[in-house]
Amino acid sequence: MKELMKKRQETFRTQCVKYSRYVLNDHFVLFMLIFIGFLAVQYSQFLQDLPKDTSLIRWSLMIGLLLLVPIGSIATYLEKPDALFLLVKEEEVKRYIKGQAKKSFVFWFLIQSVILLLFVPLLLATGVNALGIVAYVFILGVAKGFVFSWKEARFYQDGNLNWTLAIARENARKQLILRFFALFTTVKGITNSVKRRAYLDGFLGLLPKTHGNTWLHLYMRSFLRNGDLFSMTLRLLALSILAIIFIPQPLVVIALVALLNYLVIFQLLGLYSAFDYQPLTLLFPMKKGSKKAGLNKTIQLVMGMITVIEGGIGLVFISDKVLLLGLLAYTVALILLYLPFKMARLVDENR
Repeated sequence: MKELMKKRQETFRTQCVKYSRYVLNDHFVLFMLIFIGFLAVQYSQFLQDLPKDTSLIRWSLMIGLLLLVPIGSIATYLEKPDALFLLVKEEEVKRYIKGQAKKSFVFWFLIQSVILLLFVPLLLATGVNALGIVAYVFILGVAKGFVFSWKEARFYQDGNLNWTLAIARENARKQLILRFFALFTTVKGITNSVKRRAYLDGFLGLLPKTHGNTWLHLYMRSFLRNGDLFSMTLRLLALSILAIIFIPQPLVVIALVALLNYLVIFQLLGLYSAFDYQPLTLLFPMKKGSKKAGLNKTIQLVMGMITVIEGGIGLVFISDKVLLLGLLAYTVALILLYLPFKMARLVDENR
């Protein structure tokens, strides 16, 4: 049992290491170093300019750090066939899950403690002594222990292992990690869910229902009902809006929003294969290149709406309008130059 799970663990880690090379490239590492340096400078200035009454900051920070407690999941590496082939070794699997729960708790407790240590200077500056910080770390650790005990207990039903739930939780954990890597490169093994969003059906009605827009309608419908891609786009847009509103340095805002817009376009390219499992699309009386043209229109439409939202908010919160104009020009260049180039490399156009 241990050898089997260890082999699965090593296989998944190897996969993550392979994809991490595309994430931690030279450009991204350079950007992160500059961004971390900016945050460090801002943090230092904030510590020097604290108000006289720091009670609100202190309690807000201590309450906010409680959000770290529920973060984390138990890595079991269970797979669907295990419900059948490992059923006879259920007791051994239970012991294995118990050990994995302890390991996962230790890992996430260390992550939680490291994040908390980053706020130690602020806690000290707001009047919390060293003993109070140690006690707070201990309290958060105990709380996380109860959370992981509860997460482990959910794997069981009437004393027996709930194979369906345990396998579903492990699959969700892996998918969460793989979706992060999918922001930067093409990742194998990602499964997408479909969710009907009836309140968005009216938007589809605004698109011209013409023969030439067949693929535009299909791709836009797929985008609006994709359980992961649609929500991912909204999250990246939300990060852009928050950056525009709360980061005072215009140059940093422009660089961050430009990166997020690039990630949105990169992810939307994955729509091309959304209908590969539908062989009837091969019978569509469409001209060659219509599929690529439909995807191009879809991405242009989505990015156009994102650009309008970012531009409108930027006019209010970004003081340097020249940099804002540069961001808009950069986004247009991504749509008109980078998008066709990327599609020509990643898309094998047969229709």
